[in-house]
Amino acid sequence: MSNGDALRGRLLDPRQFVTLYGTTPPRADAPPERVESAAAKLAERVAPLGLDGLVVYDVQDEHDRTDIPRPFPFLPTLEPRTYAHRLQCLTGIQALTYKVVVNFSETSWLAWLNETRADYGISYLSLVGSSTPNPAPDALPVDRALQLAATQVGGPTLGGVVIAERHSAAYDESRRLLQKAERGCRYFISQVVYDTAPTIGLLSDYVAACAAEGVEPRRIILTFSPCGRAKTMEFIKWLGITISPATEEAILGDPAPFSRSIQFCREMLREILDQGFAERLPLGVNIESVSIHKDEIEASIELVHALREVAREYGLPA
Repeated sequence: MSNGDALRGRLLDPRQFVTLYGTTPPRADAPPERVESAAAKLAERVAPLGLDGLVVYDVQDEHDRTDIPRPFPFLPTLEPRTYAHRLQCLTGIQALTYKVVVNFSETSWLAWLNETRADYGISYLSLVGSSTPNPAPDALPVDRALQLAATQVGGPTLGGVVIAERHSAAYDESRRLLQKAERGCRYFISQVVYDTAPTIGLLSDYVAACAAEGVEPRRIILTFSPCGRAKTMEFIKWLGITISPATEEAILGDPAPFSRSIQFCREMLREILDQGFAERLPLGVNIESVSIHKDEIEASIELVHALREVAREYGLPA
């Protein structure tokens, strides 16, 4: 069985648990030798981990999402399918590749999909819509992009994003998950979890909504990331991720902040797995490493092992 078939099997089998590792492509202006060096280093780090897949992000500016200044300047990155293709070649691990769809027309989107399959060997796409509530009138809606991709013969396995923090009476994120599943989504990857309350509320409502509709829940892959720097913490909050002042203070005030953040991630996964819905919902974890700092990258590798240990405590095949 190929790695691509094995990943699809695990993603679609509700009895399995999935472990992914997420990364951001190098800067768009990076010379080829620097891109190759970054890819080779990542391949070396993940080789012993036995991952089910990689995640390659499509980074957006998002300056219109909030009035709060961006903690780090936005720097365009290499096209994610290019980096994903290189990582797949180096590691033999399939990459679930993010793609922001708002800048496509229907015609250009179909052409991009054909090119991505033929020239890049990308079999898993996570589609992302606008980062603002009021996208441009000519922006391709993510629902339509999903429908078009789902109709392709031999097309990609499709995924989407889930943001627990936006689940509310005014915006029912659990309903959006159902709608995206109807249009072809087979899995969802969350943004980083640093407060379990929004995630537990959403997942509970999603499982209830699936039961009411008589459909099986799609896999939800929960993203965790170590944090040991005040600037990184500031960026996490800027992204809209909920983190309590007490948690922030406990991590940054600890003499070993990375170890403390890993401890929090272990506790958060346990709290989610303790919920009654966890037995009815296929889950997984995605450990995110988007930092250029060596200690943060090393902490992310440690976090892979830590979260797998938690999953095994609950009898999950991690």
